[in-house]
Amino acid sequence: MGKVWLVGAGPGDPDLLTVKAVKAIQQADVILYDRLINKEILTYAKPDAELIFVGKLPKHHFLQQDMINSLLVKQAKQGKQVVRLKGGDPFIFGRGGEEAAFVARHHIPFEVIPGITSGIAAPAYAGIPVTHRDYSASFAIVTGHRKEGAEEAEKWQALAKGIDTLAIYMGVSNLPYIQKQLIQHGKDPDTPVAFIHWGTTETQRTVTATLSTMTDTARLEEVQNPSMIVIGEVVRLRNELQWFEESSEERRLHETMV
Repeated sequence: MGKVWLVGAGPGDPDLLTVKAVKAIQQADVILYDRLINKEILTYAKPDAELIFVGKLPKHHFLQQDMINSLLVKQAKQGKQVVRLKGGDPFIFGRGGEEAAFVARHHIPFEVIPGITSGIAAPAYAGIPVTHRDYSASFAIVTGHRKEGAEEAEKWQALAKGIDTLAIYMGVSNLPYIQKQLIQHGKDPDTPVAFIHWGTTETQRTVTATLSTMTDTARLEEVQNPSMIVIGEVVRLRNELQWFEESSEERRLHETMV
């Protein structure tokens, strides 16, 4: 019997990969990896490792989840060391919990190796601390795929009034609904908002707006996935604390001159 590792690959910058994740990748016989994985991370794999792309595009899944689950079990039952390499953290909107449960039901040994999630890393690289003594004592990770309903109204009210900083994943295609719900349930329309595209990578781009202008700004600035949406007063600190995009631009200018 083999073993399965559910490994968080982090938010994009390969240097943010954990030491334990590197060790798991180095010993893997098979690696099933997602669309947003930085391909540089795959260079840690041993030369004879089998690399299997199981990425998913919005509204188009290269491999359906049940097929991925079955593939993990099939490979492990062949006695292989299997790494399921997932962007960010396996248990934060990565369906890692479903995969772990499926593997466990088939009595296959597994481990979970946490990864740095984009909801923390992307804001940090954009100069936005998700908590701050003066601005934010609470922080919530939220999926942008929320739908209407009675229970949802209660949740939106809690998010709007009870949480200082919101990090919204996969929300670009649902911006009008997110904006409407937060304002309707009491969030100040002037609350700052940041869109962080490809956070922690060399192509990171940050666009700022307010809650009342976020949908129009995203359209005008052509904000696309993958982008982390951060809503809260902490976004105001970006003007003082931004560091990564400026240093990246300086490096690009230097390389151009050389």
